[in-house]
Amino acid sequence: METVELKVEMVGIHEKRLRKCLSKLKGVEKVEVDANSQKVAVSSYIHRNKILKAIRRSGLKAEFWSAQNELLNAYAATYGAFRFSPYTSFF
Repeated sequence: METVELKVEMVGIHEKRLRKCLSKLKGVEKVEVDANSQKVAVSSYIHRNKILKAIRRSGLKAEFWSAQNELLNAYAATYGAFRFSPYTSFF
């Protein structure tokens, strides 16, 4: 059994669609969705490319999870609260 981690762009309603499309695949044992970090972990006996293809066929943007995604999520969690307006003056 292999666990595949994917980054899927979604909002709350897409989580249900995602679980439904993955549950239809034979060989999928477990699906874990973290909507905050947009991370999906799928434990299955299916090749990882077939899982990615099924998610994309359902209309969601997806890619394999990478170390760069971990860094971006950490950066967004730390500095995401600081938004700058184009009219902000630093003088």
